[in-house]
Amino acid sequence: MSKLLFFIVCNALLLNKFGVDSLRCYECNSHIDSRCSETNPPDALKKDCSEHVEGAKYTMCRKITQVIEFSVNGLPANTRVIRSCGWDESNYKGKCYQRGGFGGRQEVCSCTSDFCNGATNYTPSNVLFYFCILHIILLSIAV
Repeated sequence: MSKLLFFIVCNALLLNKFGVDSLRCYECNSHIDSRCSETNPPDALKKDCSEHVEGAKYTMCRKITQVIEFSVNGLPANTRVIRSCGWDESNYKGKCYQRGGFGGRQEVCSCTSDFCNGATNYTPSNVLFYFCILHIILLSIAV
């Protein structure tokens, strides 16, 4: 009985994790709002990606850390953080990659859960989700 109950709870968690609700991300640019560069951005910077009028189907959150190494076009060297909803998954969904060029570089990270483009952490729901997956796998092997 306890295995069945655990299986039902895990399925409910899976459905909740992969539900049809729209994605929510932090959206900001530290050049405009310095709070964007904070490790834990404030709730005021949270956005429901479905509120965009462009009509794109947003599938991930993105955080870009952009370093401008020296003065360009009269702007001083600085570091900016840009957080947004994203849809261009290419080969980097859920990963980070770096790009560099003359005078600057970027680190672009994408992720697929609500507000994941804030500080990196393991929320209790994510830990429970992965525990359930592991338990289901172990149960299927034992049977």
